Amino acid sequence: MKKIVLGFSGGLDTSYCVKYLTEEKGYEVHSVIVNTGGFSDEELKAVEAHAYKLGVKSHTTVDAVRSYYKRIIRYLVFGNVLKNNTYPLSVSAERLVQALHIAEHAKALGADAVAHGSTGAGNDQVRFDMIFHILVPGLEIITPIRDLRLSREEEISYLKSKGVEMNFEKAVYSINKGLWGTSVGGRETLHSNGALPEEAWPTPATKTGSEDVQLQFEKGELVAVNGQRFEHPVDAIRNLQELAAPYGIGRDIHVGDTIIGIKGRVGFEAAAPLIIIKAHHALEKHVLTKWQLNWKDQLALFYGNWLHEGQILDPVMRDIEAFFSSSQEQVTGTVFLQLLPFRFQVTGIESPFDLMSAKFGKYGEMNSGWTGDDVRGFSKIFGNQVAIYQQVKESGHES
Repeated sequence: MKKIVLGFSGGLDTSYCVKYLTEEKGYEVHSVIVNTGGFSDEELKAVEAHAYKLGVKSHTTVDAVRSYYKRIIRYLVFGNVLKNNTYPLSVSAERLVQALHIAEHAKALGADAVAHGSTGAGNDQVRFDMIFHILVPGLEIITPIRDLRLSREEEISYLKSKGVEMNFEKAVYSINKGLWGTSVGGRETLHSNGALPEEAWPTPATKTGSEDVQLQFEKGELVAVNGQRFEHPVDAIRNLQELAAPYGIGRDIHVGDTIIGIKGRVGFEAAAPLIIIKAHHALEKHVLTKWQLNWKDQLALFYGNWLHEGQILDPVMRDIEAFFSSSQEQVTGTVFLQLLPFRFQVTGIESPFDLMSAKFGKYGEMNSGWTGDDVRGFSKIFGNQVAIYQQVKESGHES
């Protein structure tokens, strides 16, 4: 029997894929689930049991949370990346890590083919296909849901005919949870107008009042929350998420351009990612120079868009990541914030590398590093070319 590796979540689409590939196509199916922070241990065990019940030859659980952080998330922080100034690339980023691990698993097993449960209507099909084409060239890519153009009802009917027992009830809202945020899709997001109701959000907004929080960064990475130091930034992210999400912070709806050319609208809940990015950016504004900040903004815009479109393996991404990493050498310090219902604010920073040091001058009050005569000369030279331009322009009009 030919071996096929299937990216498996345990949902309707990938459950259909197991039965179809084993019983209709005669494949030996090896399922793999790549956890990017969205599953508990109990949930992962349930997915494994479900896979074997469906008839897979083997099932593998990959804990990719730390590799997800190392490969992608830390660079999203370094670049302060928010797509369309809104979305922290929660799902698009984790799909790439999942695709990378599935491809590695297919190589290790010596598989003849690889499969995923994407439909033909979204971005994920492009991300998975492209990475498989690059990393496991020559392996056939099989996508039953897309290729057969199946409806949900057709999938359910087929699985029931095979005696499969699972929850076939479609949730009112589609939830995709990961370390760097949770996406929320429902009837309200299918149109250009409509807000998600309170019951749609995974974390209820139960906290009231305000709460002061301190985030400590070292070379651009979050290492401590409220003085508590963590073994790994992943643990700090999780701690901050638990602290801030009950305030209803980080809820929004993103409207963006899909890879396949249509507009898409999706809700998301990402308290920790949004707070971290804004806090990190505030710290950078104090410790980086004007042109470091300028070039970081430009590169981050490209990096976020290219990542969203699945191009994580393009070598230019390594080049930009090298620039990002170099820029973080002095991004160390503490950021002070206040959490409130449905919002937060950065109140200040402390850093040994703060360029706003009073010994160089106080903006609008006192200069200590230069004299008034220095400024007079500088102003004349700084505007010299424009002054020449204006004089030439005026003399040209006169003649």
